[in-house]
Amino acid sequence: MEVPATGSTRVRVGEFEVDLRAGEVRRRNGDKIRLQELPFQILSVLLHRPGEVVTREELQQKLWPANTFVDFENSTNAAVKKLRRALGDDPKNPQFIETLPRHGYRLIAPVEIIAPVEVVEEKHVRLEAEAQAVSLEQGRLPGTPLRKHWLVAAVVGAVFMLLAMGIGLKVTGLRNRLVGYARANSHEPLHAAHIESIAVLSLENLSHDPEQEYFADGLTDALITDLGQVAPLRVISRTSVMQYKRTKKSLPQIAQELNVDAVVEGTVQRSGNQVRITAQLVEAWTDTHLWAATYVRDSQELIPLEEQTALAIAHEVSGRLTTDQETHLASKRAVNPQAYNSYLHGRYLWNERTAETAVGARAYFEQAMREDPNFALAYSGLADYYAVSWYVSTDPPLAETYARKALALDPDLAEAHASLGIACVYQQKFVEGEKELERAMELNPNYAMAHHWSALQRLALGRLNEALAENDRARQLDPFSLPINFLRGVMLLGLHEYDRAVEHLERTSAISPQPVDPHEQLARIYWIEGRVPDALAETRKVAALAHDSALFHDQEEIAAAYAKSGLPDARLKAAQLKERSYEAHQQKQEGGAPSDASYTALDVALQYGLIQDREKVLHWLNRASHESGGLSVYTKSAPELDFLRSDPRFQELLRDMKLSP
Repeated sequence: MEVPATGSTRVRVGEFEVDLRAGEVRRRNGDKIRLQELPFQILSVLLHRPGEVVTREELQQKLWPANTFVDFENSTNAAVKKLRRALGDDPKNPQFIETLPRHGYRLIAPVEIIAPVEVVEEKHVRLEAEAQAVSLEQGRLPGTPLRKHWLVAAVVGAVFMLLAMGIGLKVTGLRNRLVGYARANSHEPLHAAHIESIAVLSLENLSHDPEQEYFADGLTDALITDLGQVAPLRVISRTSVMQYKRTKKSLPQIAQELNVDAVVEGTVQRSGNQVRITAQLVEAWTDTHLWAATYVRDSQELIPLEEQTALAIAHEVSGRLTTDQETHLASKRAVNPQAYNSYLHGRYLWNERTAETAVGARAYFEQAMREDPNFALAYSGLADYYAVSWYVSTDPPLAETYARKALALDPDLAEAHASLGIACVYQQKFVEGEKELERAMELNPNYAMAHHWSALQRLALGRLNEALAENDRARQLDPFSLPINFLRGVMLLGLHEYDRAVEHLERTSAISPQPVDPHEQLARIYWIEGRVPDALAETRKVAALAHDSALFHDQEEIAAAYAKSGLPDARLKAAQLKERSYEAHQQKQEGGAPSDASYTALDVALQYGLIQDREKVLHWLNRASHESGGLSVYTKSAPELDFLRSDPRFQELLRDMKLSP
């Protein structure tokens, strides 16, 4: 039975009831089925022609206005797939929607009108609706005859009437949402003033080549970086959005977890000399597609392609770009495409935060530098490698050299200012480091690493309240970042808030189970609290992750001392074993043998601090002061050193390290 254009808005298809007016699909028991706007529109088109073939060309004409640029093939396929999933339909053995390959679709399930509704045509309502429909001729339900769907226009018109009259809409957020609903259903050009935060999900790699994953992720990172410069828009950082790569979670669920108003999703495909990017903007709370576009460029024009995409998204979500913002987004220096490609590969590896991927990242940054000696981002990447890479030897002075080279090439590059800032911090140049990090945050308020490194710098100086505030900003931008969450745990430890620190470090370990750092800090807390079995358990986890059999054996010795003589002897034994391990590694290095040191001099000092051995602690703190960054992070706030803070020798040491005035 064909659904008439007017009269009925509720029909039954199999076990489902469809309310065309409300845009809802429910089971017979009343359970609502989640269905996005585009799949519902396709269902609506098929319902009006049950048993008939609706060609793909007809769908394109009905669902997208002529001036809309969209990857129609991919968008339609994805929408039909979502529609089938909602209905529980099997494409190989369909009960609802039959696919005619390369031709179209047919609704094969019987359609039953549930309750014909008399159309009430109150004059003032109809006139308002039709006037609204005429003014939004390109924006009505796409491709649908005006006389057949005046109800949709009536809803839109009624919403605008309510907004104009201000009836019951004193809450700004509700007013914005109604505006958003009207725009979403009218396909007006969007200027979504209510979108203040956004997440760019990882672009899907359609190249069918696993080696191109870095390329898709790199372009995602570039889009995030560019959009981050649109103040006051809050843009979630790369690390957190990558958590949702290949996820089955819905967009509203992702948006809720990331606390954003809108989500960008899309695809990238590199074939021969061409690159195609498809992007669409989805309003989170309604799961409504607000905008979509496809851009195709020669691979030699990769940066202009990414810029064009970022600029279009920025216009859609903001509608208020300043001249300076627009100029900055569209004025990147020309870059050798091979160098940019190498840089993307390097950042992809560096963000993995392992020793192996860090070394690979350095190689790609160096390759990008050779391919384009004037490419500032390549030097910034190398600076970050030498300043803050995990589990490899760092070299802050060399990091500073690369960062300054990057700034010489591009003085307004936020990444370069941040790279210089953290390189200075690790050389105890705290004033200059703070200045550079502040400049990085001015240039890109959404650069999470700048806020993270700023928090670290404040922690080193003992300014814990300021450090926590910067860490809050960093976590808002990158809630699933391993280093950002790890630093939070360290700061709570420094504040003696051990329960909260334990909770946060355990959450950090859940984000990424491989790094040993959260377990090392948990062991610190348990040693401070006298919970020896828990401290030993965490250190055994470190030994397992590091494949360190000697560390396993040390824990057995400590356990024996604890069983025999209690807490004081266990703490002493742990300090002695850390000292022995440190010295053994130093001897190996002096002999030219490779050595992965499991402890720093500061680790030994802190362990001796638990038994308040003043001379031992001062001796090891002096040794730590000669290690790269050895005192700059924990010393000022470490609870293990509370007993030593009034000692003049300790105060002098802090002054020598520029940690105190």
